[in-house]
Amino acid sequence: MKKIIFRKLLLDYMSFFLIALISSGIVIWVFQAVNFLDIMIEDGRSYSVYISYSLLNFPKIINKLFPFILFFSLFYVTIKYENNNELIIFWNFGINKIQLINFIFKFSVILMIIQLVFSAMIVPKSQDLARSFLRSSTVNFYENFIKPKRFNDTIKKVTIYSEKKDKEGNLYNLYLKKETNSENFQITYAKKGYFTEFNNLPVLVLFNGETITSKNNEITNFSFSKSDFPINNTETNTFVAQQKTQELSSYNLLKCVKFLISSKKNKIDPKIINCSERNKNNIFKELYKRFIIPIYILVLTLIPLLVIILSKEDSKYSKLKFITFFVGLFFIIFSETTIRLISDSIIKNITISLLPFIFIITLYLIFIKKFNRKNLKT
Repeated sequence: MKKIIFRKLLLDYMSFFLIALISSGIVIWVFQAVNFLDIMIEDGRSYSVYISYSLLNFPKIINKLFPFILFFSLFYVTIKYENNNELIIFWNFGINKIQLINFIFKFSVILMIIQLVFSAMIVPKSQDLARSFLRSSTVNFYENFIKPKRFNDTIKKVTIYSEKKDKEGNLYNLYLKKETNSENFQITYAKKGYFTEFNNLPVLVLFNGETITSKNNEITNFSFSKSDFPINNTETNTFVAQQKTQELSSYNLLKCVKFLISSKKNKIDPKIINCSERNKNNIFKELYKRFIIPIYILVLTLIPLLVIILSKEDSKYSKLKFITFFVGLFFIIFSETTIRLISDSIIKNITISLLPFIFIITLYLIFIKKFNRKNLKT
């Protein structure tokens, strides 16, 4: 009978948690995906790049929401059980409060492992894949990124300005500057122009204009009634080709830390991107974010259970609910802000990393004191 009761409680916890996590994650993802439209519209990217980039950011959203939704789910369901007198069933069947706490804590270990997998493996990989789409993609919709009365420099070494753009995509009073190197450039003025393709290459067809070319300190110019301005370079200025620290695999980050600690002379590992003494602080912070912050999941699953210390008939129960909720919010915020305390000092970092374990032990001592040691089972 005890197994059935625990199974029912776990089902209520997890169903509410999963529904809240997925629904809130989708809502946030939709708002974020709207912001990512700039990648396609202003940068001229294809729909496939936009969709892939947006979808690959979903694991990051879920990972961020995981602690708060878990705490809120446990808090809400526990309060609901107490208000509906369902917890009395537990006590009537001989289940003491420490047994209930141990059951929830054991399952929270599984949830912690799930978030560890997300933060240490899935999120970094998805972020790297998302940016790899930007690295490898090219500008496809050239007419999209040209905004009237703005200097558009999306395409590398090419600046395009248009005073007006009509519904057919025709551009008016154009200014174009193309740089071949630091000393040579080409400036073109035209009264009208539009984008087309020739041999699968984008071409800006210009009418009634003039081109000024500077090459080897010599300036030449010519006027034209019609001229083609080919855009052979589709590389853009909107992303960094090199991987960020957040996108490196956990394995490489751990290897980098080992190298930086053991290395005495050379403090730059050429085999691992961003592995240098100057980036040491960021590497420590990233490892802390991936492996230590998920441990706070254990703390956040114990805090909602503080409400079972008192019954709803107790006059202090309402006050206990508010205190429990705000304590949980405090630890959610605290777990995220402790990353700012991470530094180059290994001893200091270890001390900060021990904090969630100290909080877990403290909470258990509170439960033991309230519920009596004799209820503990070996």
